[in-house]
Amino acid sequence: MASLYILQSEKTGQYYVGSTNDLDRRLAEHMRGQTPSTRKRGPWKLVHREEFATLLEAGGEKPKLSDGNPRD
Repeated sequence: MASLYILQSEKTGQYYVGSTNDLDRRLAEHMRGQTPSTRKRGPWKLVHREEFATLLEAGGEKPKLSDGNPRD
């Protein structure tokens, strides 16, 4: 199962839209500062998640959601 997720920075209020096959692992990476695109803007809170059958489907939704949010 693949996940599409949206994080919001508690520091800046900006959003990050991502997709992954392992949401728990990916969230832990964001929280530990191991993701270059989110490293300097944390801590983060999960504000939305959706499940998809494949990562391709989840990734296809990212542009639709990103259009209304600040980009990285």
